Amino acid sequence: TPWGKIGIGICYDIRFPELSLLMRQKGCVMLIFPGAFNMTTGPAHWELLQRARAVDNQLYVAACSPSRNEEPGGYVAWGHSSIVSPWGEVVASAGANDDIVFSEIDFNNVDTMRQNIPTSNQKRNDLYKLIDVKE
Repeated sequence: TPWGKIGIGICYDIRFPELSLLMRQKGCVMLIFPGAFNMTTGPAHWELLQRARAVDNQLYVAACSPSRNEEPGGYVAWGHSSIVSPWGEVVASAGANDDIVFSEIDFNNVDTMRQNIPTSNQKRNDLYKLIDVKE
């Protein structure tokens, strides 16, 4: 896009930080995750995972979900489509009902965050190895 690279995953992908990290390493400034968490995982994990991926990778995360439909026999999604800033702040969010989520996004915030907390430059991959110790 004219604003930068945007990575796209799907519902379950948001649970795996490695995929988001790979997209960040490819230069993404935003990740988008369409998903349909249910009434068990939604309240517990939906926002938490969006915020975690945004902070982990210092980028925007947008997650869209179907609105809640409680008709008998249908899938009941949590809803709550959201946009999260690189700082982990929810800048826009819908509830459970039909809604449109929109927000102005300043992609300069991605650069500022990455300069002020340069985790990608300071990461010591040489330290992240486990060694089996035999007793």
